[in-house]
Amino acid sequence: MKQTEFHFTVAPGEEDRIDKYLSDQLPDVSRTQIKALIESGYVILDGVLVDKAGTKAKAGSIIDFTLVEDDSDGLVPENMPLDILYEDQHVIVINKEAGQVVHPGAGNYSGTLVNALLAHYPEIRSVGEEDRPGVVHRLDKDTSGVVIFAKTNQSYKWLVNQFKKRDTTKAYLALVDGKPPTPTGRIEAPIIRDTKVRTRMAVGLQGQGKNAVTEYFSLEAFQKHTYLEVHPITGRTHQIRVHLSYLGVPVVGDVIYGRRKPSIELDRFFLHAKSLSIKLPGDRAKKSFEAPLSKDLLDILDTLRKYERN
Repeated sequence: MKQTEFHFTVAPGEEDRIDKYLSDQLPDVSRTQIKALIESGYVILDGVLVDKAGTKAKAGSIIDFTLVEDDSDGLVPENMPLDILYEDQHVIVINKEAGQVVHPGAGNYSGTLVNALLAHYPEIRSVGEEDRPGVVHRLDKDTSGVVIFAKTNQSYKWLVNQFKKRDTTKAYLALVDGKPPTPTGRIEAPIIRDTKVRTRMAVGLQGQGKNAVTEYFSLEAFQKHTYLEVHPITGRTHQIRVHLSYLGVPVVGDVIYGRRKPSIELDRFFLHAKSLSIKLPGDRAKKSFEAPLSKDLLDILDTLRKYERN
């Protein structure tokens, strides 16, 4: 906690409630915060401790005020279960569940993987970027599967460098609506931010946005759906979802880039990071990590195999 001492003398004409007076003197501090500090005993008026925000400050009164601020990064450790696929002194590999955000951000300040990792390995707080410690890549909230974190700054640089150079191999499993034009294929289409909805991405015209490449392979074909293995060669935001939608076979359950009313009842979209192959710090050969499909996705496949065979 950071504490700053203030000393004020109330001038004639400035007489007011003590919370209002302090709020006028310290415009960068909220009235709510000032009120809480008064009630917690951080204000002395004319040598007497006061704990009521409505106490009147008279002309000539001397106010001693201690401003207490949380100077931490705001990241709070939370004891939550982690499905750890692998861990050593350099990295930790997690099978992320659907619905969980990788790191805190707007609207998601708790319950993230980073919150859980801070409780599991507190030293990760000083690794990488301050607001997303240990994070070297991300998965969308509703995408499950393999995600790797760095446990030291040395390993952070080592891993980030591989992602930047595209020296990693990633494989995803996706169930899509319809059938792709060919059983296997390669999508090369630049991705830009949607000009109408800034939280969405879109395929841009040639020369726009960032180059993006995705390869796909059909695993099983059903009457109305296709089960794919997808390899993103680049790593753009929402890349797989955008590219498959562009191809006319959106991911099942993806109400942003696909059907607003999902063709199969599902609380998430059917996209799973199946595997990641990457060189661990100091290694010459890549090591592969795999995460199994969750039961809800396996159940959907079993149902399709039973009722929707071609």
